Amino acid sequence: MQEHLSLPSLDGLQYFLAAAEHGNFRRAAEQMHITAAALGQRIKQLEQQLGTTLFLREPRAVKLTEAGHRLIDVARATLRQASQCRDVVHAGESLPLSISLGTRFELGMSWVLPGILALQEQRPQWKIDLYFGSGPDLLEQLQARRVDCIVTSAPVLHKRWTAEFLHTETYLFVGAPDLLQRCPFQAPQDARHHTLLDIDESLPLTRYLTSATGELSFGAFRLCGAGSAIHYMLLRGLGVAVLPHYMVRADLEAGRLQQLLPDYPLLSDSFRLIFSRDAIFHAQLRQFANFLRERPLT
Repeated sequence: MQEHLSLPSLDGLQYFLAAAEHGNFRRAAEQMHITAAALGQRIKQLEQQLGTTLFLREPRAVKLTEAGHRLIDVARATLRQASQCRDVVHAGESLPLSISLGTRFELGMSWVLPGILALQEQRPQWKIDLYFGSGPDLLEQLQARRVDCIVTSAPVLHKRWTAEFLHTETYLFVGAPDLLQRCPFQAPQDARHHTLLDIDESLPLTRYLTSATGELSFGAFRLCGAGSAIHYMLLRGLGVAVLPHYMVRADLEAGRLQQLLPDYPLLSDSFRLIFSRDAIFHAQLRQFANFLRERPLT
């Protein structure tokens, strides 16, 4: 019977991996932009081609069989090799690409979007849609495959993801000169006289400071929701905060902001382009990363 089995289709392997990732045909179908019934039919065709059952169907979910588990790594490798077949015959050409990219708002508007527009002049057949979100949200969007890649400083959390380094991100603790004349901030204990600005209650930006100083006791906290809002309030003397160097560089040079506690070196981070190891447009994403890496942060 084995000689009558067909080779599996590449489309079938893509649908299989989506279903295996989500454990649910409906969510996998949403990711692949087809109906759940159509995805179920594609999986059934793949099972017929391979002569085995890949999923155990349950009322609210599907589970991989032993054969399904064995297929996952091979399916991913097969799709990567298939994309290499396409790339090698088009060596030197710019292949079409249509992807969705997630990033946070400030970085997206100041650096990622200008980079994408500049890239389109070189590769007009590339279409990159943007999604803006916070760090945890971006990781969730990538995990659910609602976006194809993300630019973030968050750590790589899944072994099925890969990352391309883009830039080191340094941070500064800053405040407005007028505020600091009224209420100096010359030592960590001076925090009790100041309002700390940060994005949310987890204080994601302040951790770059407290990694060097230890916990600080601020007089008050104000949550601003986004780095751009923090920047706006800083310039109006409504508090002190940690922000990326690229966001405050011009303000420091113009004297609109002043660095605080310069003797305490803040924790640094790095931006990376993160995407799935089994992405069929792996080569183009690495080209995209190379392009972004050459552009200075602004």
